[in-house]
Amino acid sequence: MAEAFVTGDGHRACGICPSRRFPLGEFDVAERPSRECPFNPEDGHRYTLQGVPVCVHPEKVGLPPSPYKTEGVALVADVVLPDDVAELDGYLRELVHGAAPGALEVLIDLADREIRRTFPEIDPTLALRRAFN
Repeated sequence: MAEAFVTGDGHRACGICPSRRFPLGEFDVAERPSRECPFNPEDGHRYTLQGVPVCVHPEKVGLPPSPYKTEGVALVADVVLPDDVAELDGYLRELVHGAAPGALEVLIDLADREIRRTFPEIDPTLALRRAFN
């Protein structure tokens, strides 16, 4: 069985999370554990009733709950910058450190575009570099 809690890798997802085993769109994300996504004691993972791997901690993988695999829901990353430039670094830090594996590149591109649009006086590359430190 996979280690349930991985430490030291910088990502908040559980060690058994399908986001660590599958690319985005190949698993569902549920709001919380429920009867619709029971725990399988044989392999330590959760699956939908249709057998699709499911994550039950959307806040840890940085994805809103949705049946991505089950219903073919497209991953839509949304970057909504704060109104105050003083809050930008904190927002970006949370954005990149809470991003789902595989979504980081998309979020960086969206953030870069939004920073240029919302705060034209800010260098988006420097702002994003600060977010990773």
